[in-house]
Amino acid sequence: MTQNDDNSFGRARERVWTALAAMGFGNPEPYIDCWAKSDDATLFGAWGPIERGYARLTETFRWVGSRFKSGALVPQDIVSFESGDLAYTVGFEVGEVVVDRGPATPMTIRVTHIYRRIDGEWRLVHRHADFPPADQRAPA
Repeated sequence: MTQNDDNSFGRARERVWTALAAMGFGNPEPYIDCWAKSDDATLFGAWGPIERGYARLTETFRWVGSRFKSGALVPQDIVSFESGDLAYTVGFEVGEVVVDRGPATPMTIRVTHIYRRIDGEWRLVHRHADFPPADQRAPA
């Protein structure tokens, strides 16, 4: 299949968006279900964890989910691209969330997701996320 054959990548992205909203309310299971059950799935997480393998990722996503109490994370894809059986998105996840029982706080995470088509279905295989640093360039 090529990128123009169907909208399965668009549906996979929508599934991830819905899953991230659930994560913001403390439910990591829909996000876990978006991932390839693979030993080469990887995470470079915004809160520090670097993991490899589906089992390790699920443990980490459950820990992340346990920290959230309310507030959706809303993806804002800046770039979305697919070619053959690989695809990626680059953008942000933005929301006002309650973390670790603190007050509702705005949160912005910079995120890259990599997808692979496995048995005809798009699955996440990598996430790299961080909190965007301040721009270090001197003003013009």
